[in-house]
Parts: sequence; structure tokens; C-alpha cells
Amino acid sequence: MSEVAPGLITVFGGSGFVGSQVVHALARAGWRIRIACRRPDRAWKLQTSGTVGQIKAIRCDATDAAQVAEALHGADAAINLVGILYEGGGRKFEALHVGAARTIAEACAAAGVARLVQVSALGANPESNSDYARTKAAAEMAVREVKPDAIIVRPSVVFGPGDDFLNKFAKLAQMAPALPLIGGGQTKFQPVYVGDVAEAIARAVGRTQSDGQTYELGGPAVMTFEDVLKLVARETYRTPGFVPLPFFAAKAIGALAQITAVVGVKPVLTEDQVLLLQSDNVVSDGALGLSDLGIEPTGVEAVAASYLWRYRRGGQFAEPAAARG
Repeated sequence: MSEVAPGLITVFGGSGFVGSQVVHALARAGWRIRIACRRPDRAWKLQTSGTVGQIKAIRCDATDAAQVAEALHGADAAINLVGILYEGGGRKFEALHVGAARTIAEACAAAGVARLVQVSALGANPESNSDYARTKAAAEMAVREVKPDAIIVRPSVVFGPGDDFLNKFAKLAQMAPALPLIGGGQTKFQPVYVGDVAEAIARAVGRTQSDGQTYELGGPAVMTFEDVLKLVARETYRTPGFVPLPFFAAKAIGALAQITAVVGVKPVLTEDQVLLLQSDNVVSDGALGLSDLGIEPTGVEAVAASYLWRYRRGGQFAEPAAARG
């Protein structure tokens, strides 16, 4: 295996949930890191993840070619983590997934930046009915057109402290007497731990054997949507009911709920997310994955309790109903 000597790496979108963990992993590997994001004030705390001067945050709009070029000045590698889960407030899938990816790839090619990791999603599909999945696939193609040796990383749904996955359902379990089994709750996921995703990205960018490869990242277990909701109920010591919700009804609810995004409020559900739930989100047979990067995947059960305790009545000192009884 040929390792790449750590140099200067620009991480676009490095202040987010996954991005912050990627910065930690890169710092441990010895890279000098430039975090390029719209709100550098949200990334300043990450400077303590490394040694003095190892990490710097700068302002960058990933859709602006001039700002992207400046962010890549002198860089040896780049990682694109820019993405959104829903549209709103002028932020569109096409611009932030496809446009930004193409702009970053073109800037890398022009500046001679040898290594580029494009972080996509396991559901990326050019024929998907979901705008999210379709634009993620288009972003991959745009990057590979410019840099055929770019590394594509496709995580399944990512969990960990600060996620928008288990936390979302735990909050719902706090308020609602029943949780919705959208589409019957049988959609399959392969939840992957954010720390494993970050380590995979750091290892992929640091080895030449990864050039031009696509990695699909999933955890050790395949779970249905119903399994996920039951895990959340179990870890929060709550006993909600579970009500089947047909896809057509969920789409109608999502269409109404996403109106809040117009005023900058995160929607509980969107119509596009319901479309995503109509397809399984698991690693393909024969795909390169965590094991090919020397990483043993972390299970949901090993981590969930460490942050879902906050949704229990009584917090971290709460006892399960069986123990109280």
C-alpha cells in the first residue's frame, strides 16, 4: 500500500456533523487542515482538535469559483462535504450538490490539486424520484468528468452525537404518543457511525490505491425503519405506539411540513425524504467498504445510549421501566 505524505488539505463543509469528525481524523493523521465553509465562526472550535496552527477556518461559498480557487491555494488535497438534506431559504440541491461539486473539481484540476474526495450518499441514483438522491448522483458524475481519479465515498444514514437521524426520532418520541411507520416501516438501512465515516475518508485520501475508487459505507447490521424506531424507544425508556403510515399519506404530510424551511426552520419531514424512504439504503454486494480501509464498523447499540439518554425522563440517571417496577 502506498501512503500519501500528509500535507495541506482543504475541507469544504468541514464545520458540519460529519465534517467536524473528518477534521478530527485528518488532524490525527498529521494533515494541515484548511476548513472552508460559509460560517467559519462555527468551525473555530475545531482548531483545538490539532496542534497550534494545524487547523484554520476560512469563509468560502462553494458555489463561487473565485472563493473556491482561493481556498485551494497551495493545497495538496481536498474533500467536498458540502450538501443539504432539504431545500429552503434559497439553498437548492442542484446548486449545492451538483454545482458546488463541479466547481470544486474544476478548481482542483486547474490548481493541480492531486487528491479529491467527493462525499456522496449511498442512495445516489441518477434515476431516483428523489431530488436529493438524483443530484448526489449527478454530483458524482460531474466530479468524475473533471477528475477521473477522484475518490467517491457513499455513506448510508450516519449516526452519532449531533446526528439528524436517531435524534430526530427521539425528539418525536418525547412528544408523540405514537411513532409513524412510514410505508409500513420495512425500508432497510445500514446505519454507519460518524467516527467510522470520518476515519474512512481520512484513510482514503491518504492512500494512492483509493484513486478512482468508490466506497460504500455501512454499519455491521441492516435494520428496518421499524427496527430503528424500536431501538430509539428502547434507549429513551419510552413506550410509544407504532402506527403504519402509507407513503402517499406521508408525502402529503411532508409537503406541508417542509413549508417551514421557507422561513429557515428545519422541517420534521419533507416530501423528498419520503421518496427516499421508498428505496432501501444498504451497501451493494461486492462494493468496497469500511473493511477495505481496515476499519471494523461500529454498531448502533454501542453508541446510541451515549447520547439518547437526554431524551429519557430523568436524563442519564433514569432507570428502565422494568428496573423501576
